[in-house]
Parts: sequence; structure tokens; C-alpha cells
Amino acid sequence: MAEADFAGRGVVVTGGTRGIGAGIARAFLAAGAQVLVCGRTDAAELPAAAGRTACCVRADVRDPDQAQLLVQAAAERFGRVDVVVSNAGGAPPAAAATASPRFHAKVIELNLIAPLHVAQAANAVMQGQAGGGAIIMIGSVSGTRPSPGTAAYGAAKAGLHSLAASLAVEWAPKVRVNCVVPSLVLTEAAAESGYGEAATEAPLGRLATPADVAGACLFLASAQAAFVSGAALLLHGGGERPAS
Repeated sequence: MAEADFAGRGVVVTGGTRGIGAGIARAFLAAGAQVLVCGRTDAAELPAAAGRTACCVRADVRDPDQAQLLVQAAAERFGRVDVVVSNAGGAPPAAAATASPRFHAKVIELNLIAPLHVAQAANAVMQGQAGGGAIIMIGSVSGTRPSPGTAAYGAAKAGLHSLAASLAVEWAPKVRVNCVVPSLVLTEAAAESGYGEAATEAPLGRLATPADVAGACLFLASAQAAFVSGAALLLHGGGERPAS
């Protein structure tokens, strides 16, 4: 397969200042794209690759107005928005029996409602431009199996997978919508928490990396995936070995 070429393309990555998002931003920069990332706070360092650095705006994508302004900022800077990756998300562990209603609501808001806000704003731009565009949601295997200790997060990610499939039907043929569904990813935060040293049950024998997630995003946004829409691409190294 030919190496992905995104020269002249405009890309938005939410939560793109660190971790998985920064890895995705670097991959698109290396492939020639112009990249705009966002975070709720100012970043100490912005993603860079191939001699270029991502642009950045502060935005809380849980706010629909800020999500819209984010996409508009990209359209104004780049002249078009070709790819939007909804990566912002996450949740700390919490027992479902004792976590507060506000906690559960905030987790679902960040991991399900915010990507919908961003997708709506992206679709409004993509439907009116030649070539349409591609929207990619970053899901989680927590949404495909029981997620004890992060129940609201798992439920939100399951909803995100369904959301991507539904939007793919509603917004076709101009806009393709897909989901990348990774297992635990070895980010800086995961390494600091000790997950990096933990044994993994994945048949491939290691944890996923931000570069692995980025590679999946590059594929789904590329011409090689022109007939892929409504898909949930599992990125879990073969999953877990069965007990038998």
C-alpha cells in the first residue's frame, strides 16, 4: 500500500496536545497535512514532525459553541477541513455503586456527547466542500466488553461506536465516519502509572502505542479506505487469550 499523502489537507485532532492525540497529530504532520489540535489548557509543547508544528487553540469540546468555533478556526486557517479525529476523552476509575450522578454525567458528556458536538460542526463544513471529508472517533475496547471500575466510560464508548455507525449512514456519501477501537495504549501517563511494566494478555505480546492508533487513523482517512464507513476498527493486538 502506498504511503499516505495528506499534503494540503486540513486535519483537526481534539485532545491533540499529549498522549494518543499528540501521536495522531504527529502522524498527520509527517504525512504532509496541516494540523490543528485543541486542549482545555495551554500546551507546554505542541506536536511536531517533518519540520512543521501543529497549530493549537484552547477549547472545551463539551461546549457545543466551542466545538463549532474549533472547526471554524480550522476551516479559516486551512481553507477546508478534510479530517476530524475526536480523540479527547477518558475517565478515572470509580466504583459505579458510589460514584456521584455528576461524575457519571461528566464522563458520558466528555466521551459521547462532546464527539457528537465536534462531528456536527465538522459535517456542516464537509458537506459543503468538494470531496467531503472523514470523521474518526477514538473508541475503546471498554465499550465492547464489561468495564468494571469504569462503567460509565465503557457505556459512553459503546454509545460512541453506535454513534459513528449511525452518522455514517446519515451523512453519506459526502462524509465517512469510522471508529478506532484500541485497547490500553502505552502513553506517557500510562507508563507513569505503571501500566507500561504490566504484562499484557494480548497475543501480540505488548500494549498498543500512540503510533499504532495514528496508523489506523491515517488508513481510515486515506483514499485506501474510500469505501470504509460505519466501521469499528479493533486495535487490540488480537484481544485476550480465552481461558480455555
